[in-house]
Amino acid sequence: MAIEMTPGKLAGLKAVSNERGVIAAAAMDQRGSLQKSLAKAKGVSDVPVSMLEDFKSMVTDVLTQHASAILLDPEFGLPATHKRRAAGLLLAYEKTGYDAAEPGRMPDLLDHWSVRRLKEAGADCIKVLLYYTPFEKSDINDVKHAFIERIGNECQGEDMPFFCEFVGYDVSGEDEKGLAYAKRKPAIVAGSMEEFGKAKYGIDVLKVEVPVQMKFVAGTTAFAGEQAYTREEALEHFRMAASSTHKPFIYLSAGVTNAIFIETLQLAAESGTSFNGVLCGRATWSDGVAIFAKDGEKAFSEWLNTQGVENIQNVNKALEAASPWYGKVEARA
Repeated sequence: MAIEMTPGKLAGLKAVSNERGVIAAAAMDQRGSLQKSLAKAKGVSDVPVSMLEDFKSMVTDVLTQHASAILLDPEFGLPATHKRRAAGLLLAYEKTGYDAAEPGRMPDLLDHWSVRRLKEAGADCIKVLLYYTPFEKSDINDVKHAFIERIGNECQGEDMPFFCEFVGYDVSGEDEKGLAYAKRKPAIVAGSMEEFGKAKYGIDVLKVEVPVQMKFVAGTTAFAGEQAYTREEALEHFRMAASSTHKPFIYLSAGVTNAIFIETLQLAAESGTSFNGVLCGRATWSDGVAIFAKDGEKAFSEWLNTQGVENIQNVNKALEAASPWYGKVEARA
């Protein structure tokens, strides 16, 4: 079933896609986590805003030569938007992180921004991250559902494509890197994709986690010895998650290494899923954080133009298995 798409949304999606209709985008919208990583690498308690801006600008300058788009934030990433090399622009709308003292990892939007203002700042598409699990209390999830409905309506009013990113979590507070959570993750990912594929949310592209934890997949190079799924079971989890929505969807890298993310995309390809691209962040540039913080811009530039470029080219190679999103949509007059 093809989704009807308005001219503005269609133009925005084309702007962030490659010539095949695949979203081969880099992600550089990290804020608090990046600030902490830079400070830790530099051996200080905090770093100035200018350091984040410079890092984002350098990454954008190099990686958009090899990406169809870049995802940035309007808090520290606006200077970097001017460093793009004929690549599309997605801007984040949500506040970074969540209030750990409040149950449910509740979302919030940036105080001084709206979809209209992000559009005026040059965005081709809007991105919002939501911490979500279908197994959360119904009253908490109902608040999140209404939150996304409001953003969907705002994007429809501005005729802007809406990318919604889902990051799962454990409602009981267990380690989300552990075996027990890995076994629950397929249902969390598939359930989130099914819920937010509904028309009432107005989401155009689902940005999703892969439905398995790679270090628990037997028969992969990422396998760490403790099994949650056989390789065939993992392939079936990819298929089940993909079948839970008719919307275009892309994978996020979730902070894994470049090698693990490439193997993940290879597994997605082997499963035969019709994924439509990636928004790949730390798997491309995270190893350069310490170089930038300790050795300076010249050393980081050298790293970006060698290893950083190799990393994103690895991703682009794996994206040969991705399907064009335009097979899932049709233009609306």
